[in-house]
Amino acid sequence: MADCGSEGVAVIGNTDITDEESQDNKNNMVPEGSPLVRKMEISVAEAEKRTGKNAVNMQETYTVYLIETRPADSVAEGHNPAPDSLWRRYSEFELLRNYLLVTYPFIVVPPLPEKRAEFVWHKLSADNMDPDFVERRRIGLENFLLRVASHSVLSNDKIFFHFLTEENGWKEAVFETGFQAKSDSRLKALNATFRVKNPDKRFSELKHYSDELQSVTSQLLRVRARVADRLYGVYKVHGNYGRVFSEWSAIEKEMGDGLQSAGHHMDAYAASIDDILEEEEHYADQLKEYLFYAEALKAVCRKHELLQYELETASQDLASKKQQQEEMATGTIRTFSFKGMTSKLFGQETPEQREAKLKVLEEQIKEGEVTVREKTSECEEFVRNAWKDIERFKEQKDQDLKDALISYAVMQINMCKKGIQVWSNAKECFNKM
Repeated sequence: MADCGSEGVAVIGNTDITDEESQDNKNNMVPEGSPLVRKMEISVAEAEKRTGKNAVNMQETYTVYLIETRPADSVAEGHNPAPDSLWRRYSEFELLRNYLLVTYPFIVVPPLPEKRAEFVWHKLSADNMDPDFVERRRIGLENFLLRVASHSVLSNDKIFFHFLTEENGWKEAVFETGFQAKSDSRLKALNATFRVKNPDKRFSELKHYSDELQSVTSQLLRVRARVADRLYGVYKVHGNYGRVFSEWSAIEKEMGDGLQSAGHHMDAYAASIDDILEEEEHYADQLKEYLFYAEALKAVCRKHELLQYELETASQDLASKKQQQEEMATGTIRTFSFKGMTSKLFGQETPEQREAKLKVLEEQIKEGEVTVREKTSECEEFVRNAWKDIERFKEQKDQDLKDALISYAVMQINMCKKGIQVWSNAKECFNKM
């Protein structure tokens, strides 16, 4: 990293950070403590459809979700008090997450479940008011709250606690934080992405990995949707076996009972696909969570690029001011400038004018050095906090995806065993004819 007083461009993020430096981090946003999930039981117990007027006085139908909380110690002691409860709309969950993204830019903030169904197969409704979709979103919102409540930093945020416990006045408290004014514009972030000269290799690699993770999970979800379509058709076609066997049994005397029983097994097999694919949606939603987590990772990388760009800009401005100071002090101009041309055309400045300008430059240089030090400190702090949380996220991701894929494989094995059992039962029916 370039020294604050040098003329080189500052680079942050690639320096080794000791434990002592990490402990000296004076601006750690919120002191880390015990996660809220250890002190409070949190659930999204149910969803309810409501009708009312929106901001422009138009009638609309929307869904609200019941959040229930109770002290964890009371449950541990064998008591079962009535939970505190309140209703929240999906838009309020969005507001909470946006607040967390802006307030804790160094954290991989857990994503919300999808607002509208994606990667659906033909029998699955894409309507966001569909009861099955609303139920899956309820589960996703509960998972989001538990993720935040399990995080050592996010869970100790007062706004998050108010979200869980204060039905009225919560929105006002969020807006009073002024988080919207701190939000980085998309154009500003995009500008930093293309103009930063010395990106941190680790964050560049992480951004690339996020793109790849997004790509492979999207492909996996598309494949799964196509398989679900075909599997549904295969199972339902087995219902034709049931119909044919039943019709056949009506014209047979000795074989009738066996054919009828085999037909019942086929009907049950055809009907079982609905429960199977409903269970599959649970695993699909787990994959979708990490599809959306990829965007949260990229948000951390974009913030780092913006901080790096601001540091580089401040360093370049400081170097330019120092060069101007040197040129004025020595009377030599090292590079072509409009100022040099005017000096030749209209004559040199008087000593008094030069002295006044030198004083102004000295003040600007002092301010620039302070700015570079502040930007350097801000960037170093961001890297420390961000990389600590990224490591935490990597461990969580590896374990979650491993468990989800194993569970999905077990489900497929059980599904195949069920098919074998159906045909084994049918074989027994045929043997008894």
